[in-house]
Amino acid sequence: EKIRNISSQYGLEVDPDAKIWQLSIGEQQRVAILQMLFRKAKVLILDEPTAVLTPQESLNLFKTIQQMTAEGHGIVFISHKLDEVLSLSDRITVLRKGEKTGTVQTSHTSKEELAEFMMGRKIAFTINKRSQAPGESVLKAEKISILNDRGITAVRNLSLSIREREILGLAGIAGNGQHELCEALVGLRPVESGHIIMNNKELENQTPKSFISSGMRYIPADRKGTGLVPNMDIKENSILKKYWKKPVARGLLINWKVVFKQAIDLVKKYSVSTPSVETPVKNLSGGNLQKLMLGRELSDAPKALVAVHPTWGLDVAATHFVRQQILHERDRGTAILLVSEDLEELLSLSDRLAVIFKGEIMGIFDNPGEATPEKIGLMMAGTPLQFLLKEV
Repeated sequence: EKIRNISSQYGLEVDPDAKIWQLSIGEQQRVAILQMLFRKAKVLILDEPTAVLTPQESLNLFKTIQQMTAEGHGIVFISHKLDEVLSLSDRITVLRKGEKTGTVQTSHTSKEELAEFMMGRKIAFTINKRSQAPGESVLKAEKISILNDRGITAVRNLSLSIREREILGLAGIAGNGQHELCEALVGLRPVESGHIIMNNKELENQTPKSFISSGMRYIPADRKGTGLVPNMDIKENSILKKYWKKPVARGLLINWKVVFKQAIDLVKKYSVSTPSVETPVKNLSGGNLQKLMLGRELSDAPKALVAVHPTWGLDVAATHFVRQQILHERDRGTAILLVSEDLEELLSLSDRLAVIFKGEIMGIFDNPGEATPEKIGLMMAGTPLQFLLKEV
């Protein structure tokens, strides 16, 4: 009864009898907040609470937070999304390298000033995105179905196509098949049915090396677990996808002189901050790990790129750098699938925008400018685009 009363009071509707595994990520987050309110907590610390929420769920969370502060609770809201911080907070404290660089009243600051506090210098927020005419289709998925690690269908009868000089954004709440789809598109997971075609060549269920040789590159969300080998140094990680090719390969051996030079060039071009190319990558910061992985994947003029959360956890400057590199690669002719839970990122970078729900595409916006957060949120919750168009 107490849970029902608190749920009603704060607009945190949950079924008290439901099992946690039966709840969506957004509902699970409501339970986490209800736990604190049930225990009569006076101060709540929310760490990146909107990372796995739809736009509508985020707005509902903001309303709850505002109600809680009005009733006397103290809220510490931790986020790298400056727009959220500015819309929600009363005061903002900025940390840089573990030290406080400033505390300001929200009403007296701006995104630019906060970014300068964060980085120690002025940051440009504008994205230099040129209009491009897409070319021929490079990567196609035709009616593919994929199982997850528990043997349950995670992607069902899904089709999509990505063309030269095009970024196809993919929006969706985590756990709706994005992970399995991306692994299948780069050869890391088999498909149960359907076809993956790259430059008119069928690749489904072939080895990752076959995908790499066809020009596919991959920026996974898990930098250390999938993208890089932590105990290897920078120069060794830089050749993971070409160690068998000349000039890196010299017969059965590796030409370390060539590798050393290429690694130094990569570090310089992608601004990887490191004492040496012989530094183990486990010693690098998240931003430098991402730059290293980005440089490795883009250094050989790929035909297609699957980028998953490429700016996750990065500071403002590193985020801007990575986004500009992705746009540059698109302008060079690469077909790019961009998977992100950051709607601002998807809307600013994508040429077309698809929304996925439970392993199925709910619709594709040919003009992302028409994709309002409200529409995207409804599609992320399972409403097909065609139904929304009928309502209009």
